[in-house]
Amino acid sequence: MIEAVEPRVLCIAGSPRRYGNSETLLQACASGVSAAGGRPEMLPTVELGLKQCLGCNECSRTGECIISDRMSEVYGLIDAAEAIVVASPVYFATVPAVLKALYDRLQPYWARRYVLDEPAPSRRPGAFLVVRSGGDPYGYEAAVYPTKSVFAVLGVDYVEELVVEGPDSPSEIACHPAALTRAERIGMRVVEAVGEYRMRR
Repeated sequence: MIEAVEPRVLCIAGSPRRYGNSETLLQACASGVSAAGGRPEMLPTVELGLKQCLGCNECSRTGECIISDRMSEVYGLIDAAEAIVVASPVYFATVPAVLKALYDRLQPYWARRYVLDEPAPSRRPGAFLVVRSGGDPYGYEAAVYPTKSVFAVLGVDYVEELVVEGPDSPSEIACHPAALTRAERIGMRVVEAVGEYRMRR
């Protein structure tokens, strides 16, 4: 039986610029989450002021990060989420530094699973929304691969991907209404997927 509680979907905005193209796409996705009965929780990475991973490997000993900053809030949101959606622009073929800093700070999850032999987390669905202006001969795969790697460590199945090519200046995504509609539908499908995952448990 599917639980009645509304699914919590963590929506991570990975751009260093607020309210730009990728965050607008994420907002459309969040609208789809709400329409499907889910609870979107927006997380603008740039406002967290995260410090970079030190590579100290202390988390391989304790399972915890020794850096004291707002990443502790992120860990709680990740643990509570039944699905995760990340939205990002493409900077030099990969994700921006603010998002990569968050990704790197997820090393404790890897340490718990592969060093400390703690149980793997419950599987849950995830999606990646990508906005790229195009023109880079090296494409955007370098943004997709680290995201898939992070999802794998978190127990998140990469079930949806949306790549929008063309928008560059902050408001150009408005010229791509079909992309916004697709993002909204992805939000709805992610919530539907949560229901399917619940039934498997």
